[in-house]
Amino acid sequence: MKKILSLLLVLVLAIGLLAGCTPAQDEPTPADEPADTPEATDDPAVDPSLAGTTVKVLLAYGGAENSFEQFTADTGINVEYIEISTGQALAQIQAADGVSAADVWFGGGVDSYISAAELGYLEAYVSPEAATIRDEYKDKDGYWTGLALVPAGFLVNNDVLAEKGLEAPQTWEDLADPAYHDEIIMASPAISGTQYAILNGLLQAMGEEAGWELWEKIDANVTTYAQGGGEPMPKTIAGEYAIGVLATVGSAYQAMEEAPVEVINPTDYIPWTPAPIGLFADAENPEGAKVMIDYFLSQQGQEKLMAADARIMTRPEVAIPDVMETLDASKLIVQDVKLFGSQREAVLARWAELIGDK
Repeated sequence: MKKILSLLLVLVLAIGLLAGCTPAQDEPTPADEPADTPEATDDPAVDPSLAGTTVKVLLAYGGAENSFEQFTADTGINVEYIEISTGQALAQIQAADGVSAADVWFGGGVDSYISAAELGYLEAYVSPEAATIRDEYKDKDGYWTGLALVPAGFLVNNDVLAEKGLEAPQTWEDLADPAYHDEIIMASPAISGTQYAILNGLLQAMGEEAGWELWEKIDANVTTYAQGGGEPMPKTIAGEYAIGVLATVGSAYQAMEEAPVEVINPTDYIPWTPAPIGLFADAENPEGAKVMIDYFLSQQGQEKLMAADARIMTRPEVAIPDVMETLDASKLIVQDVKLFGSQREAVLARWAELIGDK
């Protein structure tokens, strides 16, 4: 039975990869106005034998897909991808006896990468482009390297807050206020790597006892947890909730121009996680995967990635996006990201006990 389940999971991933390379339905390309094909830019030489090959990607980095056409134009390597949260991907790979059906893991929460490396699902690869990236943003053995830093905070719907007579929260302690009961949406940390980073980061910053006490109070205001990190934003924008707890990246700031919402960087603690990239041990196109890793860790690749979705990139040469200039870097939690992996099982077990069947 387990073997059949594993095969089914591999098929789900494989079918998703094929489906993932088509344009999103909410961003159609008109038939009479074909999308411009990006022109190749100056880039390190790529082995000609890789041109026309395909790299399959498990993607947990919103907006990154908008940079893949340029990658193909510059390298000749095609990209197929499926968008899937890192926690969900890790669970499916485990169920499939370590088969990922992909070459590259792109973005998401670092905890799942650490666990995957320990389980033998990732191949060590130290990219030459990682030399300028700070040690705390990468694995010393090369199992993962951070592309960007993903800070977390709140997205609030000002119309809903006004309608309910509520003030916008400014701190994590504020979320414990009973006035926000049933007004908060956040993802399950068992599925979303960003939400797990928020959970673990606050435990590290506040201490376990105080941290768990706070999460117990916040949980009392949450009636159900989203099953993916991408769910809180659209539901907050739509007014289903007053407050979304999420990654405060470019798409969140962009939403401020289109809806009555506002990004709030907490004034007490700002959790964060590296958004990594890694090579799967069972990659069918490992050389093409290495080209992709090198490309998006290079200054040129990181600038293209930031243009696709504004984030704080890990290369110091890449400027902080204008929309994030108000973020107070002194509030970023001083944390040990290695604990995200080593504590994952214990933290999630206690979390499951805390929330029950929500």
